[in-house]
Amino acid sequence: MAAIIDGRAQANTLRQEITQGVQAFKKERGYVPGLAALLVGDNPASHVYVNSKKRACADVGIWSDVHLLPATATQDQILGKIDELNANDRIHGILIQLPLPAAIDTTLIISHIAPHKDVDGLHPQNLGLLLSGQPNLIPCTPLGCLHLIQSVVPELQGKHVVVVGRSLLVGRTTALLLSFKDATVVQAHSHTLNLAQECRRADILVTAVGKPGLITANYVKPGAVVIDVGITRMIQSDGTL
Repeated sequence: MAAIIDGRAQANTLRQEITQGVQAFKKERGYVPGLAALLVGDNPASHVYVNSKKRACADVGIWSDVHLLPATATQDQILGKIDELNANDRIHGILIQLPLPAAIDTTLIISHIAPHKDVDGLHPQNLGLLLSGQPNLIPCTPLGCLHLIQSVVPELQGKHVVVVGRSLLVGRTTALLLSFKDATVVQAHSHTLNLAQECRRADILVTAVGKPGLITANYVKPGAVVIDVGITRMIQSDGTL
């Protein structure tokens, strides 16, 4: 019988640990950590995510602030706002809500964040440190995947892992983290031949693609651990999302 990993319970435990860490940080330094989220445009899903992050910060005692720019904001205006946040001593972490408008060079924007404030771990310097096995800041979704997997499979050495998806934000980084745990990792993607066959070999299957129905029950071998981090907004028959 399949067992469901209780992500909410895992999150609650982490929040308790973080709350204690924030309290200790404040006692030692006299101030609380500060996070700035920068949101460009009016993507409804992005607003939901940012508000959720703001609530999560409040729950653990972290000060946070959301900076909104219109979808018409120019690249120079966004870079200027990041300059302000980089220079603000009250802000210790900067989060750029993705995706940015199509006309904006996302790589340039992320590269403009001070590396030590890049909480998503996507600055080239942080990615380089991660690739070299000396991580500083690690992208949160891959780290969350690893945490959930190790909550049921603490020892990953020798496990056969298939990660479907190769985005820098999730798939590619998740595969790298699992390889550091001495798992044997296959990075699958849209051009992988015999995807179902590859997936059925996996002791641990991580899907990080926004394509509903791509992975079905016959892709999963009995007893495998499955982590699904793909998100897709679908329109229902009544027109709602």
